[in-house]
Amino acid sequence: MVAYQASFNYPAIPPDVSGQVSQKFSLRSLLRTDQETIWRIDQGVVRSLSLTEQGSVVTLGLWGPGDLVGQPLSLLKPYELECLTAVQATPLKSPHWKLETDLLLYHLQQLETLTVIRSYRRVEEMLIRLLVWLAERFGQVSSLGTVINFRLTHQDIADLLGTTRVTITRILMQLERQGAIERPSIRQIVLKEIDYWYYQI
Repeated sequence: MVAYQASFNYPAIPPDVSGQVSQKFSLRSLLRTDQETIWRIDQGVVRSLSLTEQGSVVTLGLWGPGDLVGQPLSLLKPYELECLTAVQATPLKSPHWKLETDLLLYHLQQLETLTVIRSYRRVEEMLIRLLVWLAERFGQVSSLGTVINFRLTHQDIADLLGTTRVTITRILMQLERQGAIERPSIRQIVLKEIDYWYYQI
């Protein structure tokens, strides 16, 4: 059985900025958002999100170590940054912004990838492609397969894909019965057979 392996080369983490102090945040806490601050994620996973006029959550992206996120990179309001794990991040005020071209392009590419994933008509296809992307982006290869090692609730996934929690629960249970994934704990999803994922996609 072959584990799914990442195929992307991610930009290097920007160097420390003199005078900027890394801060720690707990699970589900919010990073401050304003027009003067961009956050460099040092550890953990953060999601950027907005709200519709009806109050529905719209997940804009998932970000990890080395990524730059913040209100100055978005025209949307409200704009929030929520920690999906314990997070360590460094605030970069506008005089210290060093938005290298590679990092800006990478930021846009991740948003573009999620847009494509959401474009599929069947929720099953969207979810399979999302799991593959999460494995490439955040996964750790193990003897069991590729482990997505942070907790995304079924509602978090539903918000990402614009569907319902009940639908996500049903499809995840189906994938588990088929042996495509394992869920050894509420914090982990393991992708199993690479042939399955290529066939389904």
